[in-house]
Amino acid sequence: MATVATANRAELIAIANSVASEKMIDKSIVIEALEEAIQRAAKTRYGIENDIRAKLDPTTGDLRLWRVVEVVEAVDDYFKQVDVAQAQKLQKGAVVGDYIVDPLPPIEFGRIQAQASKQIIFQKVRDAERERQYEEFKDRQGEIITGVVKRVEFGHVVVDLGRAEGVIRRDAQIPREVVRVNDRIRSLILNVRRENRGPQIFLSRAHPDFMKKLFAQEVPEIYDGIITIQAAARDPGSRAKIGVISRDSSIDPVGACVGMKGSRVQAVVQEMQGEKIDIIPWSPDIATFVVNALQPASVSRVVIDEEEERIEVVVPDDQLSLAIGRRGQNVRLASQLTGKAIDILTEQDASEKRQKEFTERTEMFQTELDVDETLAQLLVAEGFGALEEVAYVELDEIASIEGFDEDLGQELQSRAQEALDRREAANREERTALGVEDALIDIPYLTEAMLVTLGKAGIKTLDDLADLATDELVEKKRIEPRRRNEDAPKRPEPKGGILSEYGLSDEQGNEIIMAARQHWFADEEPATTDAAEGEEA
Repeated sequence: MATVATANRAELIAIANSVASEKMIDKSIVIEALEEAIQRAAKTRYGIENDIRAKLDPTTGDLRLWRVVEVVEAVDDYFKQVDVAQAQKLQKGAVVGDYIVDPLPPIEFGRIQAQASKQIIFQKVRDAERERQYEEFKDRQGEIITGVVKRVEFGHVVVDLGRAEGVIRRDAQIPREVVRVNDRIRSLILNVRRENRGPQIFLSRAHPDFMKKLFAQEVPEIYDGIITIQAAARDPGSRAKIGVISRDSSIDPVGACVGMKGSRVQAVVQEMQGEKIDIIPWSPDIATFVVNALQPASVSRVVIDEEEERIEVVVPDDQLSLAIGRRGQNVRLASQLTGKAIDILTEQDASEKRQKEFTERTEMFQTELDVDETLAQLLVAEGFGALEEVAYVELDEIASIEGFDEDLGQELQSRAQEALDRREAANREERTALGVEDALIDIPYLTEAMLVTLGKAGIKTLDDLADLATDELVEKKRIEPRRRNEDAPKRPEPKGGILSEYGLSDEQGNEIIMAARQHWFADEEPATTDAAEGEEA
């Protein structure tokens, strides 16, 4: 086997050790890069068609260079194959099918070969370094890391993390925070992605988890798991809210997070550039938690709408501005903290709203059930708000109303069912006028009222319905916290799916669309059969 001079051997090993140490990668990767570079140079010298291998001993630096050839009966490729007679000269006893080694003499590296080898080694080392960086940081998402600001580009801050670089994008920074080159900065590892140009480490100082991790560093009880931050919401650079709970009844979670004379919370506030933090006790009871989340405003009453995932909060007239906060900040953070949309009403607003609903339902029952005002008001006062509730509720629930009996209950249910039938007939007539196909009636979950809504949206055939995505059909409207105020300028209603008002789930939406697509597959089967019959013929 070919070898190189002792000086060159020592130089190769020194290069491998130096690069591996400097880049903090495995020495074997550098050795592989050197071997590949030598193989490329040897192929340039002896012909790229040859299958040339190189092996560098990582300890002694000995280099072996050889060509691999296959023993065959008839040679097709003179660079990679030899016949049996020629093979005997290289290795006694070689037979067809063997792969034998043909030693090659050492090569001299010219300027071009040296430059090409250098590029190969650099590329291999760069790839290994990127992989090391990704492996090091991929499992550290959610950790706080300290780095040095390296540069600021187009508003994005590039941070030197020691063995890698991270970036704090503009939307992940604290507004109005001034960052200068060479400043030490703490941030949250938000995401680590493997990309062609190397691992991309995205950092954040605006994420609620950044605040959580800062509290874990400052409050030993949180670090030990005695106190848990159940929810957090931030308006970066301005205000934040956290909901905390203690596993130990003897420890006050709010007091522990505040610390002696506010020392603990102040340390977090300073890191977050003066962001005010409200620490509130978390409660599994959503109504209690909403009351706590709206602090410092006092709350008179909480009404929860489970279907709409909304919470209606009634506050005294003098607490309205405090509950809403500057530019709606307080109610917005409370909404993020609870995960529910919150409507803020004054006592007067709530009273007017209840009176309006009472009047509307009373008039609806008077018209649809053909009853007098007193009887309609009794139904509304007992909690009935829709014809379906009257028509399909147990008879005992209606008969048990004071002044009612079973005969009156049966009559009301009969009238309610007749009213629903009239509505269905009216919807059917409108659906037909809109040109909606009768085939859509057989789709599960769809009612005549839904078909009218679809027709108004231009969905009139099975193909029209089948072309929709689930979110286009049933996605709920994006709900934002707001104050009900008739005098305030109205915002445009957020868009949702075409049938969002009917409360259909995503699973039901999927079933509707798949049922509408069934005719596509039914149309394909005969065509396939006809093609098969044609081939047989």
